[in-house]
Amino acid sequence: MRATVIHAPGDIRVENRPEPEITAPTDAVIRTVATCVCGSDLWSYRGVMPVDEPQPIGHEYVGVVEEVGSEVSGVEPGQFVIGSFVASDNACPVCRAGYHTSCQHAEWVTGCQAEYVRVPLAEGTLVAVPEQPTEELIPSLLTLSDVMGTGWYAAKAAGVRPGATAVVVGDGAVGLCAVIAAKELGAERVIAMSRHESRQKLAREFGATDIVTERGDEGVARVKELTDGTGADSVLECVGTQQSMQQALRSTRPGGNVGFVGMPHGVRIDGQELFFSHVGLRGGPAPVRACLPDLIHRVLSGRIDPGRVFDLTLPLDEVAEGYKAMDERRAIKTLLRP
Repeated sequence: MRATVIHAPGDIRVENRPEPEITAPTDAVIRTVATCVCGSDLWSYRGVMPVDEPQPIGHEYVGVVEEVGSEVSGVEPGQFVIGSFVASDNACPVCRAGYHTSCQHAEWVTGCQAEYVRVPLAEGTLVAVPEQPTEELIPSLLTLSDVMGTGWYAAKAAGVRPGATAVVVGDGAVGLCAVIAAKELGAERVIAMSRHESRQKLAREFGATDIVTERGDEGVARVKELTDGTGADSVLECVGTQQSMQQALRSTRPGGNVGFVGMPHGVRIDGQELFFSHVGLRGGPAPVRACLPDLIHRVLSGRIDPGRVFDLTLPLDEVAEGYKAMDERRAIKTLLRP
């Protein structure tokens, strides 16, 4: 099969690799219908995360079940399924509490920018769509594998409530999906922090009521100005840098909450500052599996259309251009067709 392999920073190739096989009775193999490039993939592409040897890459996927192991009964061949980027059993105490990415038997699902993917713990990881989706719905369903689920978790972790004022830090695909999530959870005011006109436009179409272009201390000051000096009830941090985290914490009112889902790189938090701020902080890898059934329903019913974050679609063979376009900010997110 054809699969994407990263050899070194900036070096993305499509190679022929063996098709995955069932190696455990809890596995499933799916034929990938659509996959994509994630903003977190760019950390390796840019050399921020080391690439010591060639390795398959990609962790977002939707597809059709080809084969299942003997202990898998929840999905069957021929079904269109969506799964999280972390496989989970959906049964351990941690999963039952809603934190599937910290499942006691968790396994990362990787190598998904390929024609076929082996999904471990398939019974607990994969969710079948009630019927074969139309072509138009596939991009939105694909976002549920990661970015929409991650934006949703950011809003939940930040405690977004009806009538609240929410701030979204970050205008990538996760940040834009977080705008959708904040609006869906009832935020009366959604302030999107963005410097890019095309992303600002999409944020407004997704429900943002205000746009803040400033960053750092100036960005915090602008949020305070918009909230009569108080700060936001909920702030959704969707970047993962020191500046974005500080901006999020300092834009939150006392008693408010920050939900952080951006993969942290070089982030340090001052414990004393956090202590005296009375700001709550929760985040981590989004437990996408917990919200998949709800989000699938919202997509199929037409309530949300997160697939609009894909502004570049390429065949798998042109995946290197997809990475380059996102790295150069010519694209928000690249959808790949195997």
